[in-house]
Order: sequence, then C-alpha cells, then structure tokens
Amino acid sequence: MLDVRRLRILQHLAAYGTVAATADALHLTAPAVSQHLAALQKEAGTPVVEKHGRTLRLTAAGELLVAHTEVILAELAAAESGLAAMKGGRRGTVRISAFASAARTLVPPLFERLNGTGTDPAPDNGTGAARDLSLRLSVQEPDEALDELHKRSTDLALVHSYTVLPRSVPAAWEQTVLMEEPVLLALHPDRAGLEGLAAGQPADLSRLAHLPWLTPGPETSCYEMIQRACGAAGFVPDIRASSSDFSVLTALAAADAGAVLVPRMALPDHTAPLSLHPLVRPVSRTVFTVCRAGTGKHPDLRAVLDLLHETATALDDRTAGRPDRPR
Repeated sequence: MLDVRRLRILQHLAAYGTVAATADALHLTAPAVSQHLAALQKEAGTPVVEKHGRTLRLTAAGELLVAHTEVILAELAAAESGLAAMKGGRRGTVRISAFASAARTLVPPLFERLNGTGTDPAPDNGTGAARDLSLRLSVQEPDEALDELHKRSTDLALVHSYTVLPRSVPAAWEQTVLMEEPVLLALHPDRAGLEGLAAGQPADLSRLAHLPWLTPGPETSCYEMIQRACGAAGFVPDIRASSSDFSVLTALAAADAGAVLVPRMALPDHTAPLSLHPLVRPVSRTVFTVCRAGTGKHPDLRAVLDLLHETATALDDRTAGRPDRPR
C-alpha cells in the first residue's frame, strides 16, 4: 500500500525541484527524503524518480502519482476543514501572499478588524474563528504567489489577471473573484488638454503612440499588460522610466514625464493632480483569491476570505463614486 506521507514528499519534490529544497520545506534531512523516495519506489513497484544530471526528475509513473496525490491531499484538507469547523476552528495563523496594491489597500483593513481596531468587529460566522486569528503577509507578484501556494508555503494567494493577459490557475484550486476594476490612462492635466482629452473622457491609445511612456518593471505582469494594450493599439511604447511602484509612476506622470496605464486600485491615495481616463478599448483587471483545494472551508481561512470580500466590496463602492476615478 502506498504511504501518504511518502506521496506528500514526492509532491513536494515536484514543487520544489530538488531533494535539498524538499528537505528544507518538510524539515527533514536530505538523506531522509532520499530514503522515503526509495521506499515509495518499492511500494509502487516502478521508478518514480530518475537522475537527470545532478538532480532528480519525476518519471511518468511519478507524474501520475503526483496528480493523484493532489486529489488525496485536497480530500484530506477538506476533512481537516470540516473537523475544524465542527470544533469551532483552530484560531491559528493564515499566511497570505498578495500583490503590492492589494497588500496596500485590501490587507490592512484585515489587520485592523482582526485586531479590533477597525470600525466593525470581524465576522466569526458563529464559530469565533475570526477572534485570536493572526495573519502573515508576504508581498509577491501573482506568479510568485501561486508558486508559493503550490509549494504549500502560503495558505492564500491574492492575485490578479487582465482582460488582455489571462492567468492560468489549476482547475482543482478554489478561486473567488473579489472585484473587477478598470485600467486608466494617467496624464498631466496640461498634457491631456494638448491631446484633446477632457477630464474623464475615454482615451484612444492609438492616438497617443507619440507620447513617452512610464511602465512597471519587465518582471511584472502589469508591464506585459501595457505592452499588449499598446500593441493592440498598433505601437510599441517608448519607455522613458520604469518602476514597479505605481506611486513613482503616477508622480512622474504628474510631472509630465510621460503617460502611464494604471489599475484603479494602484492609484495612490494622495497624488499631485492627474487627468485620468478610461480607455476606448477597455482593459480591466480582475482581483481574486486562490487557495488549495479543500482548504477554503476551514474556519480560519473562511473568516479571512469573508473579510477580504467585504473590504473589496466597500472599496469598489467607494472608488466608484469618486469623480477622479471613473469606472
């Protein structure tokens, strides 16, 4: 019979790539991991890993076992979640990986409400699970956050996708859409006037190819979004400045250094005057949570998901009514 603990080690090897990294993640020694893998191969009756240079890679049988292990671990997680709900929750720690603008706008209210410093108490769904619950936050780009989720080093990934840049997520994982927001063009008001754009008027990117552009770093999906949006408008942007901090980019736009495409939530709360414009060919960003299969009903994680949904709804309602942030 196959040992679930050894299957879990194989799953971690698939996620982390090396025996050493797998051992570190599971708080084991490398020889112990190797011994478990050798025992698993005897149980399976066929090789599940093979040497590839100085590393190991999964065989076809190993890949098959990992696919089934994901299902087994999801069922175990669902069982643990159900038991925790019956007992009123563990009141433990939830680890969150979130992209920067979500970490700035959506996560702080969670800390406030869980710490009792917000305007409303945290919901407990009748279990008390939200009380005494602590959070651990890591700021990550969406791809890195999903990788952390795959490696089981985070419990919840707060990620985004664009209409021009869809994001692939394993079908078995649990996803919840929090909000959809427009991508806006930000210009100095004088520059907008020179381009014939009244405040809030939709902008046609194809008529703005001559402008200098300000973008996030090429390692970010927001950079790729701008490249695709401009490419669809028929040009490659002339990038004059690059920063993965949208507050830097909007400050530069306010100094008439160039144009920037910015998701509404990434706009700083306090900036110099900017002229903001939706796009004639709209681009939107979907913000959503992802957790591993079977974990979403755990009371601790459920409390965090409920709080995030409430926070996102309130933020969406608040920003929708502001004249400087058109939908």
